[in-house]
Amino acid sequence: MQTVERLRYIVYNSNDIENEVVQKFLSLNIPSLSYTDEHDCGRQIALLQRAGYDSKEVLILSRFKGRFFQLCPGSNGMICCRYRLLNTCFNCLYDCTYCYLNSYLNSFGIVQFTNVREILNELSAFHSENSGDMIYRIGTGEFTDSLMFDEITGIGKMLIEHAAPMKNVMIELKTKSNNIGHLVDIQNRGNAVLAWSMNTERNILEYESGSASLEERAAAARAAADAGYFVAFHFDPMLRYPGWEDEYRDVVDMLFREVNPERVVWISLGCFRYSPSFKDAMRRRFPGQSLTSEEMFPGTDGKMRYMKHVRRDIYSKMKMCIESHTDRPFIYLCMEGRDLWRQVFGRRYSDSDELELDFSRHIRDVFFSETV
Repeated sequence: MQTVERLRYIVYNSNDIENEVVQKFLSLNIPSLSYTDEHDCGRQIALLQRAGYDSKEVLILSRFKGRFFQLCPGSNGMICCRYRLLNTCFNCLYDCTYCYLNSYLNSFGIVQFTNVREILNELSAFHSENSGDMIYRIGTGEFTDSLMFDEITGIGKMLIEHAAPMKNVMIELKTKSNNIGHLVDIQNRGNAVLAWSMNTERNILEYESGSASLEERAAAARAAADAGYFVAFHFDPMLRYPGWEDEYRDVVDMLFREVNPERVVWISLGCFRYSPSFKDAMRRRFPGQSLTSEEMFPGTDGKMRYMKHVRRDIYSKMKMCIESHTDRPFIYLCMEGRDLWRQVFGRRYSDSDELELDFSRHIRDVFFSETV
């Protein structure tokens, strides 16, 4: 599994030399370059690009100038779960062929934000301004891997402990790593969730280069649950190929052998899909890939997808498999339309607000009935 040792250069703002995140990374004794402003930063990055360094080998430490806190943008015309995002970093250590960041982020390097303590103010403001009746899921793993550097940055511990008194907030840290050793002994964890992107061993080996193995992820999830955390699993993107049904069933069966189902709060399902620009970006970075050669068709949101009956079959079989082990987690579809929700789950959501309300009600009734 790739770790911080993959980094070959750190680029940082000389004005932030006393910043705690900058200090932690510079203490690793990785070669570094400093910059004074954005123009100078661009010049340093260009030097590294010309020297042949890969984007995954360069860490850029920078202050984030926007809002850390935002609503997941979802997908046009789809029912989405209204997940809240905390922006802590852009890009990732791992080389996942099907990662949408290949087309979404066209900048060079992994950009780690250094003013992350400002997140706490935005999180507190959100909590104070919103209903205590709703359970809010808030995570850092949308534009990066939540835990790839976390033993260095300390962001996970900071968020977990800050949100612990917020009884209706669930901080989710999502990863493809097994990097949780620094989190297991936190006592004041509140309703924190450690979550894993899951796939079959075949897909992990072929498409998720540098990430933890299936067995490593399952063992980490078991350790998290044993330590008292809630855990979650995200089967997204799911791929169809000869033998897919048996292999995904094996993954689900293995997870529930390893992890106490009482601690699994939600499981998401999503089939492989991509925007038109993604195809060219993926072929440039992974010339030998065959994913975009599959027969797929544009959905109502413009993304290329498997045919609807194929997706319905995949989701229905996964739902049955999960429910053969437990009925406790909230199982949900990522970026799908009303018709598939109705056909797979028998639920009739008219909009994303209704899904969020149903999601919140389930978590409250099943997991928080005695505490919230």
